[in-house]
Amino acid sequence: MTMKTLLTTAAAGALLASGAFAQEVTLRMQTHYATEHPTGKALARFIDDVQTMSSGEISIEMFYSSSVVATTETFDAAINGILDCDATGGAYQTGKNPAFQFVGDFMGGYDTPWQQYSWLYYGGGYDAAQKLYNEQNMQLIGWSIYGQESLSSSKPIAGPEDLKGWKFRSPPGMETEIFEELGASPIVMDFTEIFTALETGIIDGADASGLANNVGLGIYDIVKHATYPGFHSMPADHLACNKDVWDGLTQAQRRIIETAWQKLGFHIALYNERANAEAAAKLEAAGVTLHTWSDDDRKTFREAAQTSWERWGDKNEQARALLESHKTYLRQLGLLK
Repeated sequence: MTMKTLLTTAAAGALLASGAFAQEVTLRMQTHYATEHPTGKALARFIDDVQTMSSGEISIEMFYSSSVVATTETFDAAINGILDCDATGGAYQTGKNPAFQFVGDFMGGYDTPWQQYSWLYYGGGYDAAQKLYNEQNMQLIGWSIYGQESLSSSKPIAGPEDLKGWKFRSPPGMETEIFEELGASPIVMDFTEIFTALETGIIDGADASGLANNVGLGIYDIVKHATYPGFHSMPADHLACNKDVWDGLTQAQRRIIETAWQKLGFHIALYNERANAEAAAKLEAAGVTLHTWSDDDRKTFREAAQTSWERWGDKNEQARALLESHKTYLRQLGLLK
């Protein structure tokens, strides 16, 4: 047999072998974003990246706008096999374990998405968070962080003094404690109730989303004040998959999904940085006042946040471990004394 024949036979055998062991898989995921939302569009690109890089070996069936189960139930649906993966966020799971607060929205901690990503990938965060997820038979794949959120208000919120008696819509959890510490009156209500509550004066403002998203929601048609850049909240959406499903994928399949999700996460942060800047310019031109808190004002908020951090860290061992990991890294970044 000639060398050419040997090489041709070996190549053919390798192709047959790779075809024989290729595993086609379809992953069912749910997100709380709509298809037309910028993050919804980014998720569509993520799906295309995964399917293209895997040569069609991995298919993703994405359920948008929480169309299978409620947003807060997505995590459990993945645990129980109704879905394979959860593309919402860890902050929705604080009722399951308060430690999820520290992987969902570490309020008053990091100033930029890049600092928070840095904790996850280079500050020991990924391993620390993974223990929490694995205890629920889930695997954390990665984060998607769109940046600091802005507070919207019918009256000026130029610093901590303006928070005294300020009635605003707040999500549940740590945030209510921090703002109560500063004299505000947070009211936990469903997102859909914000506009009626603002129009009727039940609330003076709202913590809804980032500046550009707030513009899209129409909030500044009602109120004319906002904080920008934000400082109080920077939620991290996640991709988390049922661990049995994840472990059943090949190493190549897992690497493709991880890489595509990192691309999605970083592009969402980049997109929103630009979108928020554009929104700020348009809002100021339209007569909306943007309040930029001073370093001292931000320090006051962070000190109030630290009081709540410690209370939440004392809830259980997992929460304490995650909090200490964050604090160690914040000191390295010079954000915490």
